[in-house]
Amino acid sequence: MANVSRSRSDITGHPDAPEMRARYDRVLSGRDVVLVDGPVFLLGLYCAVSPWILHYTTSQPALASHNLIVGIAIGLLALGFTAAPTRMYGLSGAMCALGVWMIVSPWIVGTSPDAGVVWNNVVIGALTLLLGIMCVVAASRGSSRT
Repeated sequence: MANVSRSRSDITGHPDAPEMRARYDRVLSGRDVVLVDGPVFLLGLYCAVSPWILHYTTSQPALASHNLIVGIAIGLLALGFTAAPTRMYGLSGAMCALGVWMIVSPWIVGTSPDAGVVWNNVVIGALTLLLGIMCVVAASRGSSRT
């Protein structure tokens, strides 16, 4: 009987390997948003802990858990942007959506929120939307180079 199992060979001998490597280097060198990854992560971290910083965990428990979950989601997006930029910058629009949601969430999730809670979420949402738009622009600019 013949051996029909495929053996994995090294791809370095493949004729397209140098071109793929050059394309990958070109994509990563064109990352214009590398300075946005850190602020996005810090914004997500602040969003997650803001109910405890501003002390509205007892007056707005639903909004406190909401901010924790959305903050973790923003932070995970930032980590994804850093770890796998070529794959994750397609999700920049999701960050824009999270920003818009954070702006309107005090009135939807909260129960008669006070001005401090509203301003906190509006500022977080506006910054998330702004950083998301910057990521979308950089992702579209980076994809047009390849």
